[in-house]
Amino acid sequence: MGFWLADKRSGQQGSFIQRFDPRFWTINFPRPMMASVVTTAADALRVDAVFYDSDDLAGLIWESEDGLDHPLLAYETERDYARLKWEFHWRSSGIMPLDAINGPTLTIEGQDAAGDPKSWYVRLWNYASGTPTDADIAIEFSKVDGGFLLPGEADPVHPGDIDRLFISIIPPEYDEQGTRLPTPKIGWAEMSAIRTDGQGAVLEIGDVMVPENGLSMATAYDDSFNQTPERLLRMTRALGYRGAINHYLGMSHYFRLETVGEGLYVSLSASQAGEQFAAINQPAAAWHRDLLVRAEAMGYSVILSLSYELFDAHCWNDWKQRAENGDPALTGWEPPSTLLSPANGDAMAYLQAVARAFTAIARDAGAAIRFQVGEPWWWIMPDKRICLYDAAANAAFGENAVSMGSIDGPKTAAQIAMLDQAGAILDASTANLVDAVKEEAGETPVETLLLAYLPTILDADAPEAKRANMPVGWASPAFDILQLEDYDWVIAGNRSATSNGIELASQRLGYAIDQQHYFSGFVLAAEDRPVWAHMADAIADAKARGTPEIFVWALPQVARDGFTYFELEDEDVNSFDNVQFPLAIGQGASVSPGFSTNIVTTVSGHEKRNSDWADARLEFDVGPGIRSEEELRALISFFRARRGAAKAFRFRDPFDYSSHDMVGDPTSTDQFLGKGDGQQTRFQLVKNYGDPADGAQIRQVTRPDAASLLVAIDGQPNGEWILGETGVVIFDTPPAEASDVTAGFLFDVPVRFASDQLSVSHATFLAGDIPEVLLVEVREPS
Repeated sequence: MGFWLADKRSGQQGSFIQRFDPRFWTINFPRPMMASVVTTAADALRVDAVFYDSDDLAGLIWESEDGLDHPLLAYETERDYARLKWEFHWRSSGIMPLDAINGPTLTIEGQDAAGDPKSWYVRLWNYASGTPTDADIAIEFSKVDGGFLLPGEADPVHPGDIDRLFISIIPPEYDEQGTRLPTPKIGWAEMSAIRTDGQGAVLEIGDVMVPENGLSMATAYDDSFNQTPERLLRMTRALGYRGAINHYLGMSHYFRLETVGEGLYVSLSASQAGEQFAAINQPAAAWHRDLLVRAEAMGYSVILSLSYELFDAHCWNDWKQRAENGDPALTGWEPPSTLLSPANGDAMAYLQAVARAFTAIARDAGAAIRFQVGEPWWWIMPDKRICLYDAAANAAFGENAVSMGSIDGPKTAAQIAMLDQAGAILDASTANLVDAVKEEAGETPVETLLLAYLPTILDADAPEAKRANMPVGWASPAFDILQLEDYDWVIAGNRSATSNGIELASQRLGYAIDQQHYFSGFVLAAEDRPVWAHMADAIADAKARGTPEIFVWALPQVARDGFTYFELEDEDVNSFDNVQFPLAIGQGASVSPGFSTNIVTTVSGHEKRNSDWADARLEFDVGPGIRSEEELRALISFFRARRGAAKAFRFRDPFDYSSHDMVGDPTSTDQFLGKGDGQQTRFQLVKNYGDPADGAQIRQVTRPDAASLLVAIDGQPNGEWILGETGVVIFDTPPAEASDVTAGFLFDVPVRFASDQLSVSHATFLAGDIPEVLLVEVREPS
């Protein structure tokens, strides 16, 4: 395997799209309203919206800079709209009409002719022909004016530096008071026959197609509600992901709401005109129908994932899990979500209704129904209090309810009995949820999946937590597939914890490896980009275990960081013979370290330089080391045994083979490998060239001389480790937090012959003609 964190295209395939391509519009809005956008044709899109307050406003947005697509797939940034003409047909219902005072307005955000930030407010009705709800609209950016009444209030738009366009969509009863509407209002708008002419009418866009990589993708509605499903599926396919898409339905955007007093709460009241379901809002239903139909047509199966998590502000108070002192179970997100109590019949009935709604959408779309119960558990707070004490849970436990200040440590017999009962309640709730899905599916087959988060369930400090959060009632065949997630361990690079955790879960629940899926890691923020290397390791480990479906979590982070995963060449081609090039020949070699740098000279004569490689790639000419016919025969024999360039091997660089300077005797503190954090057990051997303060060049060492390896923690020699493949030191116990891990070693360079042909003439060799025999360094994954 291999991966690349791409930040831009550099020679990859591109094509062109019409500016304002429907796939690349987004929708956004403040809470509590909801809206979604889907494509309805190659030149058309539709927005669905539900309004709760009189000042609700959604924006249909075109960004001049593509900040959402993967860098290899993004459209070009173009802020100049001068001499561009844009035409489209507008239809709407249930929203403010075009001719109203607050009718749909095109807000143009950019810079004026002086370069100062400015926004222009273009009344679309001023450029429309037709009715207020059915009109043709034409915008010529070099001639368009902001202002309500024209020409008296004209505010000419400067078209040369525009950041984004924003079309407002508001309820017919709009005012700025923010009063609660008597009933939610359903509305929609369509843009069709979208076309552009003139300068900048088309944009370049990435048209990369990464080969299939054997992985599946994970998405989440809460992260992607503002984009079109067609855009998300385009990215998923182009980046090489096939098979399944695990789609988390989320906790904050799918629900219908109803007014109770001053608040809005998730609703099961009867659906009104324009709504299909009582449990989920119409924009979410329209978006998911489009996703499922398109995914099915592309050969993907979508796993619908529903968790017990719900946006706290809209959750009924008696539905929430609670700690012993009454604190609600709240997650660390801001604003927070809460966890529904498995013991609360109303909460579970609501969850079943949500599951039924999404199952009906999949069934009616003709899609395969794969339903995941996502991370169902009794919440454990950061201070280790377990939330078993809501009113419904207390009633269920009855006299078996006992105090439990912390889930950590050993437990009394009474506490163990309570945890076992909590597990049974959780098991019953998931069984009922699955039964509801199967009933709604009717004759359509259903595959059931369970997602379990191992670092919490199998926390070593809380050995009894699994009684409540991995009940034995989940054992095979309760579900068809057991899905396992472990991103805390992946982030820390603790591969042994993952291996042990999966083994324990497999033993407890009895799902064979061919009945398991694996979710690899999660990179929360852009500054955490190094975590992708740990995720690639976790993927490799899952493949080695034989896991049939491996998911990358999740598409927004893949796009943000440019994560590009690919399979390397066939194993036979990339195989490595762990043998040494004949040293007697190698001592006379010459070496050429090289980098790859793109240098672009601008019109002004300045240079822009971009280094494509983080490490030098070495080339050696071992021809000068051949001094006799015997050595020549040894070379030919070695060449044939390697099958020319097919097999790599070890080569000792005569100029640089030690961690201590270049050729010195190694010591255990020569090279800094990293800081311990109390969790990570694996550290890659590296060699630093230059002063770290000035940005040292770091070389990964994948072929150390095992007999020479010395390791230290905080300067103290340490022997409690083993040497893994490709130069990874694996400690028996994770080095302590903030400790310095160092090592010293001798090492070889993995190389191959540069060519499948070796041309040597016996006559010219005897005459002193030295053959050129090139070796090329082979990059190996760590």
